[in-house]
Amino acid sequence: MDDNQNKVIIVEGSSDKRKVLSVLKEPVEVICTNGTIGISKLDELIDSLFDKDVYILVDADSSGEKMRKQFKREFPEANHLYIDKMYKEVATAPRNHLATILTGANMDVHTEYLEKG
Repeated sequence: MDDNQNKVIIVEGSSDKRKVLSVLKEPVEVICTNGTIGISKLDELIDSLFDKDVYILVDADSSGEKMRKQFKREFPEANHLYIDKMYKEVATAPRNHLATILTGANMDVHTEYLEKG
């Protein structure tokens, strides 16, 4: 089984998803919650992810923190990735910052983003 297909990153919005996918070199599934997520939707999501490596990458703001708490409670196995609070949003964080975070989670990123800064 291809190890890469087992990684899933959960983000808030489609702009976050586009940004993350632009940095990733390996095929990682990126799921958007589109903001807040209901318990039934969350349960469905968790059921579909039980055998995968799940990473939570949400904005460094109150809605992101709320979602992070929800995932910590409902899905404690998930790994949490944090962007620097000064960037506030995943979508507006510089690609080299995201690349560093994703590399720290053992994900393959486009190396040009690691060489800057």
